[in-house]
Amino acid sequence: MDVEQLCRDYGAGEVVIARDLSEIDQQKIDTRFDAAIVDLMLGGASTRDFALQLRQSGVPFVFASGYSDADEIQASFPGVRLVTKPYSGDDLVEAVAAACGRRSAA
Repeated sequence: MDVEQLCRDYGAGEVVIARDLSEIDQQKIDTRFDAAIVDLMLGGASTRDFALQLRQSGVPFVFASGYSDADEIQASFPGVRLVTKPYSGDDLVEAVAAACGRRSAA
């Protein structure tokens, strides 16, 4: 599944794909992102600190990952949805819409 195309199909103007956290200017998180889909591991590194920055900046986000310990994620990030791989596009869109306080158009 092409997450970038999925986001565009549902109206995203700009989609930023990062294969490594160093590709993201973390100083401008709150002005750069309206929402985020975060894999728990990116380029072999944990994204938990990045997710904490998103939460502190008020940017809605979901985790989309093959990581299977949902209880651990809920304990660290209460209220943040974990969409586990393999996931459907509808599942991902619904999770992002809910994180943004909207209902999905799906």
